[in-house]
Amino acid sequence: MLDEDDPKPKQRRWVMPVRILASIAMLAFLFSRIPDFSLHELVPDPTPATFAWLAGAVTLTFASIVMSAVRWQQVLHALGLEGPLAHLVRYYFAGQFVSNALPSTIGGDVVRVSRLSRENGESPGTFASVVLERLTGWVVLPVITMVGLLLNPGLRDLGAATRVALAVAVGTLVGLVILLVAVGNQHVGGRFADRDGWRRFAGSVHLGLDRLRRQPGAAAHVLLAAFGYQLVLVCAALMASYAIGIGNEVGFTALLVFLPAVLIAQVLPIGISGLGIREGAFVLFLQPLGVPAHSAIAFGLLLYLLTLVASLAGAPSFAFGGPKSRRRGARVGAAT
Repeated sequence: MLDEDDPKPKQRRWVMPVRILASIAMLAFLFSRIPDFSLHELVPDPTPATFAWLAGAVTLTFASIVMSAVRWQQVLHALGLEGPLAHLVRYYFAGQFVSNALPSTIGGDVVRVSRLSRENGESPGTFASVVLERLTGWVVLPVITMVGLLLNPGLRDLGAATRVALAVAVGTLVGLVILLVAVGNQHVGGRFADRDGWRRFAGSVHLGLDRLRRQPGAAAHVLLAAFGYQLVLVCAALMASYAIGIGNEVGFTALLVFLPAVLIAQVLPIGISGLGIREGAFVLFLQPLGVPAHSAIAFGLLLYLLTLVASLAGAPSFAFGGPKSRRRGARVGAAT
């Protein structure tokens, strides 16, 4: 069972410093590419409208975390497990706090799996629910990029920006299809259900796919919740773009096309919380729209700050711990 109290520090002690240094190096490189750069360029002169847009962006960022919990609950339902939404929201905020606000080697997903498993006594099923919930993003994000390109044909002719966004979307879908076909096979994925490490990941995906195939209605609800979550994120980013004065250059459809590629790229385990990767990606995608490099970097940093502010709300939930462990049989695991 994954446990937030067992972070294996000896194996991971070097990871955090290296990732912090990688983020610093990437941001320093980006700033070095801007002629006559000055830090005050990152923060435009605020107006009342600035604060209104920021308030809206913060509100929607909080709402996106609640939507994440709704998506998780739909996956749990599909797997035949229960999870009160209020509890899932609390665990999600705690996980966000760990992932984004603490220099910790414990992932936020580990916190979620650990705490819900203590509550429901269903470690294999809970682990599978978190894995599948994450994978829904890899299904939905490329589709959103394609929809954006259909809605705004002008975004198809932005050179490298269009090609990279399209390549990320297609590559993600192809990789996902290969993964799902492989682990969906009983002889490949089924044999890993009770293993550790990446084999446990494969087994969990197999377990979840098997359940979703039997319940197409539940699978539709999962995808609907996943689209809702990502669209809330797009709207939060749109408000943030207006807050720093680039909203007219960016626009809703451009965020539909490019934000998914940024969200996919920033999960690469290179920096810390995507810092450096996210800002570099926005420079690539937004400069063809007329957004200066320093504004694109500021946009990436603002989205990170919005996530950080929302994540801090999870501090009380993380500090006061989760529920007591319940020793029950692993019903879902036995079902496989």
